[in-house]
Amino acid sequence: MALMITDECINCDVCEPECPNEAISPGEEIYVIDPNKCTECVGHYDEPQCQLVCPVDCIPLDPNRAESREALLEKYHKLTGK
Repeated sequence: MALMITDECINCDVCEPECPNEAISPGEEIYVIDPNKCTECVGHYDEPQCQLVCPVDCIPLDPNRAESREALLEKYHKLTGK
């Protein structure tokens, strides 16, 4: 499952540099996550780094983008070439 950023985002800028896939970027009002790049940090880390640094806990799993760990790992391989 890709992650998403909710309206509770305070635009604190801490999540964007933590994303190893560069999936997080500024949106029109709040930061957004590109689901095509989000692997929940699978392949890079044990836990999603954006969730760990978010001070307001506004980065849940996106219920509309269910993906298995295997699918996330496959996406990681495609994105990184590893």
